[in-house]
Amino acid sequence: MSGVALALEVVVVFFLALFLLHRYGDFRKQHRMVLFATLLAWFLCFLIVFILPLDVSTTIYNQCKTDNQVHLVAIKTVNHDNSSNSSVFPTQRVPKICQKPWSYIPDGILPVFWRVVYWTSQFLTWLLIPFMQSYARSGGFSISGKIKTALIENAIYYGTYLLIFCSLLIYVAVTPKLHLSWSGLRTIGITAANTWGLFLLVLLLGYGLVEIPRTYWRASCHGQLLAKTYFKAAKLMTEKADAEENLEDVMEDVRTVNETIKYNHPLRKCIDTILKKCSVEYQEKMGRNMDDYEDFDDKGNPYPSKKSLVKLHKQVIYAVQRHNRTQVQWQILLDKAFHLEDVAKNESSSTHKFVHSFPSAEPPGWISKYLYTPTVEWYWECVFRRWCYRVLAVVLCVFSAAVVWSECTFFSTQPVLSLFAVFIQLAERDYNYVYIEMACFVTIFFLCYCVYSTVFRIRVFNYYYLAPHHQTDAYSLQFSGMLFCRLTPPLCLNFLGVIHMDSTISHQTRQPTAYTSIMGSMQVLSFIANGFYIYYPMLIVLLCIATYFSLGTRCLNLLGFQQFVGENDLTSDLVDEGRELIRRGTTDTGPSFKLSSRYINECDLTCVCAAQSRRDRSDKAELLQDVEPLDFTGEEPLETDNRRSVLLYL
Repeated sequence: MSGVALALEVVVVFFLALFLLHRYGDFRKQHRMVLFATLLAWFLCFLIVFILPLDVSTTIYNQCKTDNQVHLVAIKTVNHDNSSNSSVFPTQRVPKICQKPWSYIPDGILPVFWRVVYWTSQFLTWLLIPFMQSYARSGGFSISGKIKTALIENAIYYGTYLLIFCSLLIYVAVTPKLHLSWSGLRTIGITAANTWGLFLLVLLLGYGLVEIPRTYWRASCHGQLLAKTYFKAAKLMTEKADAEENLEDVMEDVRTVNETIKYNHPLRKCIDTILKKCSVEYQEKMGRNMDDYEDFDDKGNPYPSKKSLVKLHKQVIYAVQRHNRTQVQWQILLDKAFHLEDVAKNESSSTHKFVHSFPSAEPPGWISKYLYTPTVEWYWECVFRRWCYRVLAVVLCVFSAAVVWSECTFFSTQPVLSLFAVFIQLAERDYNYVYIEMACFVTIFFLCYCVYSTVFRIRVFNYYYLAPHHQTDAYSLQFSGMLFCRLTPPLCLNFLGVIHMDSTISHQTRQPTAYTSIMGSMQVLSFIANGFYIYYPMLIVLLCIATYFSLGTRCLNLLGFQQFVGENDLTSDLVDEGRELIRRGTTDTGPSFKLSSRYINECDLTCVCAAQSRRDRSDKAELLQDVEPLDFTGEEPLETDNRRSVLLYL
């Protein structure tokens, strides 16, 4: 039964990682090595989360057997020394009845399993993925050129972490009580990696513990959710306009070098590689404008160097990816805004039937026809959904409070103050392994959800951005896999410390789990084991307070990064602008918008004008009134400019 449980969890975790990768990545266009590295990183991290509860239950069973063996040895020793007096040991305790858990994993399997999983994930996060990031982002035209670029870019990266490792190594070398050994060096490396991961873990966890319950609570407030959607529409339109301008500038550079370098030039292969990254329409346009019978002349105009073409290739990849992403995101945001507006209109319906502004042209399926009828949809969208979100938000808030309390008190063993440790110890007395595993899984799953969802939420300008619907670039995919591999080991150690299953932190004499056995004794660096690992997680209280009052959002807003902060003039102006953009997307394209076109065209032109005007005008109230629907530059209409017309429809 134990082998079946382990195999089943491995299969479930694999398909979970594959599903997420399919949602965010693009199997058809992205490099196979990029997809493989990301899938392997996500799979290993999720696998640790799912298998660790089995390790806890197996350790509790092994601890019971060990206690019985020690007790029996003690009884035999006393009886042997006092064989003449049978009443010398009147209080001898009956040995415990150790019930084997249903998911018991035999000895020797878990240590090997954790060793393979841990060191594979460390190899990915510190060596392979950083190299693959630079390789995938490189604009080189050959494998050797991309490898050279990746090695140069990662030289500083590897040097920084090597400096941290050497600093810890020097500390151990100059400490008289510590002796260097292979086991000690391994522990130093693990400690350095876990220390870096714990530092980032607390930051992400402090944000997620507050923001996740608040997100679900705000989702129940329909008016605020619709206002935030309008706000996102205004911001996204600005990004969309910038992406189109950037793509147009890059395509102009491509057109120039394409006309300069003819078919028999040595660098023509590089130009063909760049053109393959462009849209089909642009490739056809370049093919029509090219004279295949005109030879190049070495004595003529200077030709671009290969280095400049590598840079241009990199710019094309980024510009096309960003343009496609903003187009798809705008379409999705429009669908969401239309749906929220439909909910607002149907809330006052007396017929209690949900009516869509843009009904689907496809015939309703079996579920929509018999189960999810318009009446059921009305009750769900207008009544039950908000209450489900509120109940879920309250439950998550209780979990967050329990995590914060346990993170601040898990080092106290007498009395036991950590709530999760109390729950596990109560179940351990009765050897209720099902409850132990479920409690461990729910706890670590909630911690991982807070941390991982924050990784999916954060956005570092346009440098790192996980976008759903297959719009995430290769660099961001691998960056997320690298973060997961660095965050999961310290998260698991922190979880084991919270439930008092890590003797290094709780200072209890008990059998360690197989997972902690591969970490070695953190006492090699006592100032980290007894100080940083115990007291640093307490900073989560300050981070939760800062997140609750949105201090980070307000600071970004003061620095010029537009954020949704509620009662604010700029926020109100952007909400009004987004509402107008959504209205134009409805009226300009008509009811057949969602059926006949993947991207909006006429709305794009008017929205580009609005976004451009907003950057140049300080009076937000008159923003949309002063914008011309088509001709906003004073130049010729867009239809007469073939190059610009083609680019806007890419």
